[in-house]
Amino acid sequence: MEIYGLKNCDKCRTARKALNLSNIIDISKEPIPQELLQAAFSTFGENLINRSSTTWRGLSGIEKDAAPLVLLKKYPKLMKRPLIKTAEGQLFIGWSEDIKLAVNSLN
Repeated sequence: MEIYGLKNCDKCRTARKALNLSNIIDISKEPIPQELLQAAFSTFGENLINRSSTTWRGLSGIEKDAAPLVLLKKYPKLMKRPLIKTAEGQLFIGWSEDIKLAVNSLN
């Protein structure tokens, strides 16, 4: 199982601890593989973008109109976090009690 997010993100750290994983793949330092990013966008669509983030609020109107995958490549911190990829390849975005139960039910 892999968790993509930010090391200083509270939800990412909570998910890492709850899933007993040793690390988070920090998207600010290591880009999300294109194939995974495409799969996540196919699964979650526009919901992959965190429109309540500081990064989003700092974008110009023109930038906000760009395609989501272009934005995520340029500004990886725009992604809702964490992005969880299970060993079976199933994807989850965010961290809630429902996601925790769904991910744990796969193990």
